[in-house]
Amino acid sequence: MSNIIKAAIKKFVRNEEGASGIEYALVAAMVALVLVALIPDISGAVKGIFGKIETALTTANTAN
Repeated sequence: MSNIIKAAIKKFVRNEEGASGIEYALVAAMVALVLVALIPDISGAVKGIFGKIETALTTANTAN
């Protein structure tokens, strides 16, 4: 049984598909920050979105 778990962990560590998603998320976050700095009208909406994301991550972290 432990060999199966070790194999699954090795496969997960070698998998690089998720890295692309993280990179796109970082680029989107940077673009959003630039927009917030340049366009004050949308800063409230973006701050609200990031606030919701922060709340969801905090909730998910405390659930584990």
